[in-house]
This record gives sequence, structure tokens and C-alpha cells, in this order.
Amino acid sequence: MAEKVNNFPPLPKFIPLKPCFYQNFADEIPIDYQALVKRIYHVWIFYCITLVVNIIACLAWWIGGGSGVNFGLAILWLILFSPCGYVCWFRPAYKAFRSDSSFNFMAFFFIFGAQFVLTVLQAIGFSGWGACGWLAAITFFSTSVASAVFMLFPAIMFTMSAVTMLICILRVHKFYRGAGGSFQKAQDEWNSGAWRNPPSREAQYSNFSGNSLPEYPTVPNYPPGNQWP
Repeated sequence: MAEKVNNFPPLPKFIPLKPCFYQNFADEIPIDYQALVKRIYHVWIFYCITLVVNIIACLAWWIGGGSGVNFGLAILWLILFSPCGYVCWFRPAYKAFRSDSSFNFMAFFFIFGAQFVLTVLQAIGFSGWGACGWLAAITFFSTSVASAVFMLFPAIMFTMSAVTMLICILRVHKFYRGAGGSFQKAQDEWNSGAWRNPPSREAQYSNFSGNSLPEYPTVPNYPPGNQWP
């Protein structure tokens, strides 16, 4: 089997850094689950784009007379949540479907659930949180209409992100419970240490090949017709 070389994030050759993860949906994720895992990946990408748009809107908010703290926090959220979102909730989902790992499913549910709650709060848009949500945008119309219009874009995108996150949680949970997953299985994985490097489904299936199956060196001979002893 060819060695798998890390390919994510894809970095230009002139950067003296190497990718940290190997990601290949067609190679590692069973075909029945590829669409769902890709959807979770696209949710992460869309959320990152939303954070970028939020920075621009917070800048407009600041120019229109708002607090500069929101602009600084918006930059911090982009720097913090973009890589953490990939590592903390997308990768557990990827590894869960790749290896049928209950521990990674549980990690995904808890962390992605927290991300969903945070995204809902960002969509609401409390002042001083560094997020241009509905509350911040609507109340700012009385101060600067132009800035408030800019602020509506991340409000809409945060709302869309929250809705798609909720849909993904429900679909993954439906699959996990339907497959017989439970918190007890996740605990067993933790206690055994299998969560550190869970084998792929391919490796699990290979355990049933080779000498694990009974071998018959010769084909048994049966007497012809009704000549049984």
C-alpha cells in the first residue's frame, strides 16, 4: 500500500511549511457517507468566509461610529476559529466516518454543538462581541444606514451557518444512533486507547481476510449416486 502523504492545507511550494493532514474523501470515506462529510467540510469553509465578511462589516461599523473593539475581536475570531474549527470539529467528524469511531463521534457532537451555539449568538449580534449580527445591524440603522447595510451581510451568513450546522448535527446523530452508537462505546474506546489512532474501515475489514478464514487444502470427495455407507 502506498504511503499517504499529508496534503492539507494545500500550501504553495515557496512556503517552508508542510501540510499537517491527509484528506481524501474518495480514498478514506465510505461512499455512502462522502456527501455528508463533504457537507460538513463545506460548512467549515462557509463559516470561515463568514468570519472574513464579518471583519469587513465590523470595519464599516467602526467607521460609522461604532466601537473599534468589535473590529479587533472580529480579526481574533477569524484567526482563532478558522483553524480550530477544522481541527476540533471537522477532523473528528472525518475520522469518525473514516474509522467508525464512537469517541470521535462524541467529540464532534460536543464541540460542534458548542460551535452551533456560538454561531447563533454571533447571528444575534450582541454589541462588543465582535460579530455583526441582526441586533447590531438593525439598531445601527439609526446611526449610519450605509454601515448597517454592510452589517446585514454577516448577519445573514451567520444565520445560514447556524441553520446548516443544525442540519448536519441532526443528520450525523440520526446516522450514529441508527448504527447502534452510544456513549458507552465512546467510553470503551477511551479506556482502551483506540481513540488515539483508530484503524480505517479498510484495515478493519482486512482483519477478516487471509488466514483468519478456514482453509481447505483439498475438496472433499463424495460417493456417486446413492452409494453412502
